Amino acid sequence: MESGWQRNYFNIADHHVGISFRKGQPNSMELIPSFEPFRTEICSEACVMELKVDDTLPPVTQEKRKHIRVFDTGNGDTAVDLLNDGGYQFIIKDIRGRACCLLITNKTFSLCRCALNGDSTMRAFGLNSALMLAFAFATGSHETLLIHASLVRHKGRGYAFVAKSGTGKSTQVGMWLRCIPGCDLMNDDNPIIRIINDNAYIYGSPWSGKTPCYRQVKAQLGAITQIDRAKTNWVEPLSPLQALTILLPACSSMKWDERLHGHICDTMAKIIGNTCIYTLHCLPNEEAAKVCHQTIVKDRRCNYPTPSSSPR
Repeated sequence: MESGWQRNYFNIADHHVGISFRKGQPNSMELIPSFEPFRTEICSEACVMELKVDDTLPPVTQEKRKHIRVFDTGNGDTAVDLLNDGGYQFIIKDIRGRACCLLITNKTFSLCRCALNGDSTMRAFGLNSALMLAFAFATGSHETLLIHASLVRHKGRGYAFVAKSGTGKSTQVGMWLRCIPGCDLMNDDNPIIRIINDNAYIYGSPWSGKTPCYRQVKAQLGAITQIDRAKTNWVEPLSPLQALTILLPACSSMKWDERLHGHICDTMAKIIGNTCIYTLHCLPNEEAAKVCHQTIVKDRRCNYPTPSSSPR
């Protein structure tokens, strides 16, 4: 890359990612401090995704793109256009409807460019959103899923909790941390699952919602549990079909892109094939954490072989 760029490299879920900033513009790594724990030296391996940040990037002209849809991320709307060459253009807006980022990608999301707009808060939001979106779709064809979940580690295994926002996944993880000895928080919003040699592993990520937990950590995936508010505490093992209905809404995907959606569904099938998946019907109390722990940790179906390399 030419000398007018400031280059940075990161290891995220054992994928190499490159982020470059055009010099002389109000953009730098100060906008995304959550990436610093994942920083790595320049390596000979190819990056699964490279993003160039350049505020002079123009939008694609209308005759070279087709509007797909606008979707609500929960933090603002994002408009998606399909480009004539198979790539994509995204306009990312914040919760106040302000356009923060223009993101243009190739078909596989391996090469991405973006232009940021507004004050530092808007730029940080736009860049962080663009990186999360691009990473999710660039790694989708590499047996990798970015999942909306809270993640706790216990005795070397990662236990992910999924639920609609406000239902109690962070509460459940918090109770594990308080009540179950030997637990630590790996991520509180967007951990990453990878299939490696037919085993499922789960990682921390630079995206962790409102809880600042940005850790380059890895564990074999122990279980995935959906939280359901109820009047009593009990755990329900799920069938593969039930598990799929839980995983699909929790993962980033683009259903209109058949290639990408197919890869993501294939990865989900492998996760379901070697991971215990449950629903925890519960009250928001400590007993719920104990009941859940006693069931999912001791479930013989989850006693997979110990990983050959210990988690970081």
